[in-house]
Amino acid sequence: MNLSALLHSLGKDARNASRLLVVASSAQKNEALWRMADQIETDQKLILEANRKDLAAAQEKQIPESMIDRLSLNSDRIHAMVESIQAAAALPDPVGRKLKSWKGDNGLSFEKVSVPIGVIGIIYESRPNVTSDAAILCLKAGNATILRGGSEAFHSNQAIALSLQQGLQQSSLPSTSIQLVPLIDREAIPILCEMDQHIDCMIPRGGKGLIETVMRHARMPVIKHYDGVCAAFIDASANLAMAHNILLNSKCQRPSACNALETLLLHRECALEFFETAGKALLEAGVELRCDEESLQLIPAKIQEQFASQLQKAREEDFHTEFLSLKLAVKIVPSLHEAIMHIEAHGSHHSDVIITENQEHAEEFLQKIDSATVYWNASTRFTDGSEFGFGAEIGISTDKLHARGPMGLEELTSYKYLIRGVGQVRK
Repeated sequence: MNLSALLHSLGKDARNASRLLVVASSAQKNEALWRMADQIETDQKLILEANRKDLAAAQEKQIPESMIDRLSLNSDRIHAMVESIQAAAALPDPVGRKLKSWKGDNGLSFEKVSVPIGVIGIIYESRPNVTSDAAILCLKAGNATILRGGSEAFHSNQAIALSLQQGLQQSSLPSTSIQLVPLIDREAIPILCEMDQHIDCMIPRGGKGLIETVMRHARMPVIKHYDGVCAAFIDASANLAMAHNILLNSKCQRPSACNALETLLLHRECALEFFETAGKALLEAGVELRCDEESLQLIPAKIQEQFASQLQKAREEDFHTEFLSLKLAVKIVPSLHEAIMHIEAHGSHHSDVIITENQEHAEEFLQKIDSATVYWNASTRFTDGSEFGFGAEIGISTDKLHARGPMGLEELTSYKYLIRGVGQVRK
């Protein structure tokens, strides 16, 4: 069977499975999820063995440490995967919700209800836990899934998908509700994107090149997650002790995450004090600061001498870059207005934060920054489905239509109208 025939076969099986999932009860879906969680736990050693193969290959190719971190699995991450599946089972069913109802003048009864999207294609890179998160959320929302993971996580993805399918086989739902493309051929991506007769929606998770490829070929709607160029603005009235804690968390807790901080904008009035306190703490944590000229001039001489290797002159592209490592672009701005203009011009509309004690400035920032999530005095690391109370997430959408921000169960449904009558005809 050639590649196109294989993928179309997966598509037909997914479409058939989706017809059964659309009428599956909450109890059936939840039972399947518990079976899958149990199977992942049972197969932990096999999954970790598969992951070791991927890690060995990645290290041989000298893949950056940030990518190695995304690729790595351990007992804790497997346990988190199991807990995510169990948490999804405990969440309310997003299908069949009555969103609106009304009665027409002619006696017709109208109802707007949530329904599954159908078949969702998910193309992603690096993180093998996406295989589980994406599949279980789609299933809970009544959707069949075709997954195409990156070549760097091929063995891990195969092992996780097999466990999920084996769990499904122990339930009343079809095991073809979750399918993984069993090849790493790049030609699979454009073929999948042109299978609009089988796939209703495509969700790419990965680098800009992957997303642009999907957008170029897709014949179905695409919900995309572009770069996480997340910015923080330290206002003149900021509590610098608070800024210290927020910035260390946003930048250093997990620098390879898409919601990690990448750009720091400092109000000119507090910049010197910042470098003496919170700025020094970032350097002590190993962060490399890529500073504009004014920033470099303001950093005290003692700090420059102590951390010379971590202080670099910023290039223009640094303010557009998702570093995914302990690097941070730093710029001095004279006002809130300039900070907002910079973020709108250079950011990726993912997650941005203002740190200030000035409520008026905070509200202006919250209103004018056109990003999926906008914070006042809190870490950008909270941009996550579980932190928002959604359970596991399918990704962070930087789009504006259908879904924006952390995508949980509700974002994996559509809706339709049900109209009930007693013989009415239109005049």
